[in-house]
Amino acid sequence: MIERILVAVAGRGLCEEMLNQLLEIPEIQRAEITVLHVVPPQVSADLVSEKLEEGGRVLAQAVQSLKVDPSKINPRLKQGDPKTIVCDVAKEENADLIIMGSRGLGRLVSILENSVSQYVFQLADRPMLLVKDEVYVKRLKRVMVALDASESAQESLDLTLSWVKDLKDAKLILTHVNPPDKNVAPDNDPVLNAAREKAKRLGLQTQSLIASGKAGPEICRLAEDNNVDLLVLGSPDRRPNIAKALPDLDRLLGQSLSDYVRVYANCPVLLAR
Repeated sequence: MIERILVAVAGRGLCEEMLNQLLEIPEIQRAEITVLHVVPPQVSADLVSEKLEEGGRVLAQAVQSLKVDPSKINPRLKQGDPKTIVCDVAKEENADLIIMGSRGLGRLVSILENSVSQYVFQLADRPMLLVKDEVYVKRLKRVMVALDASESAQESLDLTLSWVKDLKDAKLILTHVNPPDKNVAPDNDPVLNAAREKAKRLGLQTQSLIASGKAGPEICRLAEDNNVDLLVLGSPDRRPNIAKALPDLDRLLGQSLSDYVRVYANCPVLLAR
């Protein structure tokens, strides 16, 4: 259940448009919304004042662009390191979903360029919806969920079903890359069959796809080939409790599936956790 949403805005309008598309979903309509804009630290008092004033305008424009009663939105303007501020506010607000933009930087580039979305992606323990700068946000009619037998994949399916069931004319695309039986047909794959049954009980239209190869590239290819409007992927937090405050090394190096999809998918990506 999504009851509280944090939208981190940067003045490009993509996250606001993404939320507007999600507002077709009754669950999202009922959620409390916090709109956050972060002004980075400045070197002088005069520059701080100027940037805070500019940030106030960005925040006001974001609130005005949302198809929500402004009285139901909690706007927050903060100054500091955007990476840590977004994480801190998500915890303060107990957000069930973070929506933020991404430049789609890969591997070490995102570390060297101090990527905000990469940092939040590493440390957040809640679902994140990432919208890359070059992505065109569309009405959610074709939603794809990447599945396997893992617990995180099943959680991503349940979250997807809770949204898609209320989307008019939506189609759910169920995908399984590299199933154990390499010769299995989509209609006979146990993972896809179980997902189809859940969707069928909700009256949803589905399409089932199987692919073989490197999981990340194949998932991105399927999303592009099927003109997907939103891609949902389970992204478990695999770090031990002692390391919750530290980025996961293989993700930093771009080796995880969710990191690859985050960077290369040509549509908004919801990482379910």
